Amino acid sequence: MNIDLSLLTALRRAGSEAVSGAELAQNLGITRAAIWARVEALRALGYEITASPHGGYRLIRAPDRLHADDLLSRLGPTRVVGRTLQVFQKTTSTNDVIERMARDGVPEGAVVFAESQTRGRGRLGRGWSSPPGQGLWFSVLLRPELRPLEATQLTVAAATASARAIRDFTGLPVGVKWPNDLLLRNHKVAGILTELSAEPDRIRYLVLGIGVNVNQGASDFPADLRPRAISLRQALSASAPGGERRRRAAVAGGERPAAARPLDRSALAVLLLRELDRDYARILSGRFEAVAEEWAAFCTTLGRAVTIAIGPRLVRGRAESLDRDGALLVRTEHGLLERISGGDVRMDT
Repeated sequence: MNIDLSLLTALRRAGSEAVSGAELAQNLGITRAAIWARVEALRALGYEITASPHGGYRLIRAPDRLHADDLLSRLGPTRVVGRTLQVFQKTTSTNDVIERMARDGVPEGAVVFAESQTRGRGRLGRGWSSPPGQGLWFSVLLRPELRPLEATQLTVAAATASARAIRDFTGLPVGVKWPNDLLLRNHKVAGILTELSAEPDRIRYLVLGIGVNVNQGASDFPADLRPRAISLRQALSASAPGGERRRRAAVAGGERPAAARPLDRSALAVLLLRELDRDYARILSGRFEAVAEEWAAFCTTLGRAVTIAIGPRLVRGRAESLDRDGALLVRTEHGLLERISGGDVRMDT
């Protein structure tokens, strides 16, 4: 454990209490002068840390930025997800970074966040808007002992874990559209991109990419996305008492509607990683059925008439359930039960 991680862990564990410099120096095996130097370095990053000659150090506030040591200090030990963690200020795509790490033999559980992505991507070759400092854009490296056909289980588990984390963090009624979209107010708030390298009978590695719109306002989204995208902050503002009414009145009057306070992205990131770690363990222990039942409770697709585009082919019918591998079972317009492992889903009713 490096010094900044140890220092932030000690300060967070202390909560509102102060920790003496002597205690920190003894526990970390460095001098009190070295402690002071690291505190000054953290202050330069935006951490508000008070110091008293008689009371010690106390963490008052963390900056609105993703910092690997701080994320790890909040996360604590996990089974797999978050064993190592990096934060980039800018990259093409966190999936690209994790894929390179996978090819280099990095063990599973590695996580990469980016404050912004220049070529963030979603499913079916679509782009993903990743404005700096506004959301959570991250990828996880996994090496599950599963067959390639079972990879959809991990997309389902990631959707379930992400929906649970967002619900618990915000109280908002998040829904899941099969296979990888998270919705609020029928707008997309998060998405999941699963990419894998596999042999016929086993997965070599799997890259789980997740994007969550956290603090964007309408103007932070490209114009073509504004009708169908939303951030958690926007949804919270609209769901406050009178929020939607005030929003409509402000827009009609040419004013900018008031927004909810920015959310703590680091706190949400930690919760997401914990829930992903939990559901990954459930998948590996053969408990996909339990994950699928929870997924069904979030799902907005089951029981609906759908049209699914699979390349040039269209499948129309009623979405009934998931199979044991996580594929969608659709009762087609001809009465047949068809297994769908991927495609672009449109709700018809």
